[in-house]
Amino acid sequence: MSYLLLGTEACHLCEQAEALLAPLNIKYSKIDIAEQEQWQAHYAIKIPVLLNTETNQELCWPFSAEMASGL
Repeated sequence: MSYLLLGTEACHLCEQAEALLAPLNIKYSKIDIAEQEQWQAHYAIKIPVLLNTETNQELCWPFSAEMASGL
């Protein structure tokens, strides 16, 4: 599976999401939504978002370890 963690720099909720994902050994790439206008428009009030790039399923914050494992 391939995942993206969408967030912004200095986002405390994004840091919490990363801490939650760390023990799960889920491999993901971090994307700063500030880099692209369309990401800002779509995700600004949803971040952090864990996105499964194979299924396009989005898991918006707040999410649990169990929810992330099932994505």
